[in-house]
Amino acid sequence: MASINTNIAAMTALRSLTSTNMALEQTQDRISTGLRVATAADNAAYWSIATTMKSDNSALSTVQDALGLGAATVDVAYTALDEAKNIVTKLKDKLVAAAQPGLDRAKIQTEIDELQAQLTGIASAASLQGQNWLSVDSSAAGFNATKSIISSISRAGGTISVQTIAIDTNSMILFDANAAASGILDSTRNATTGVVDAAGTFTIATLDISALTDSTADLATLDGYIKGADRAISEMAAGATALGAAKARIEIQQSFVSSLMDAIEGGISQLIDADMNEESTRLQALQVKQQLGIQALSIANASSQSILRLFQQ
Repeated sequence: MASINTNIAAMTALRSLTSTNMALEQTQDRISTGLRVATAADNAAYWSIATTMKSDNSALSTVQDALGLGAATVDVAYTALDEAKNIVTKLKDKLVAAAQPGLDRAKIQTEIDELQAQLTGIASAASLQGQNWLSVDSSAAGFNATKSIISSISRAGGTISVQTIAIDTNSMILFDANAAASGILDSTRNATTGVVDAAGTFTIATLDISALTDSTADLATLDGYIKGADRAISEMAAGATALGAAKARIEIQQSFVSSLMDAIEGGISQLIDADMNEESTRLQALQVKQQLGIQALSIANASSQSILRLFQQ
């Protein structure tokens, strides 16, 4: 039946053209943004997962910064500790030289005084962002010899947690302002063996040979000083080893976090990024379909005009 009130063909053509225009608009949005899932309306599940992954990746970027700061702090402590070890080595050399009978030990002590002052300066300067692992006050409120460096984050059951690398600094403390504790250089040592001893009679930071003579007792004291310096060098080497191991672990973690961020970024891309090859092909197909739809609608609208011919004379 031909009706001038209802053009079924035109309605069908218009519905098809509207659908084509909507699909074309969606494809153009994907091409312009590069995203297949730009909002929750596009795919709620994928959008939610991708949003969480983006948040975690942002947190991992902060973790990278924290690892970099941690590595710098370890570097500062290691550099200072290694230099302090070299200074104590020089101090031990002076003590060995002073063991030679007949030498003016007061003059040698002048050089030792300078080395001791240098040790104090190195320990005090080994600070970064207010953290000093070599010169401490263990009696201070909140002091903790175990330092934590943020290393990563983990998510389990929707709950996120921060992971850290713990570094025990007890083995590398050179000076401790706490009267009830001591570091490698300010701890009292046994005058015979040079080992740390609460009942000891000297410290590396304050030993003085200016009054020592060539007597058997004084030479024995000097020998104890030499042994004490040698043990201090070994103790500092152990602390430097701990720092070196911590630095190696931080570097491994930095590499891992970087790889993890790349993997998460790839996962986000798989969820929400548009395939530009596919979208380009779809765009061309929809453009052709749109042109055909316009033509079909034009034909459908024109068909009703033929009814006029029935009323022509």
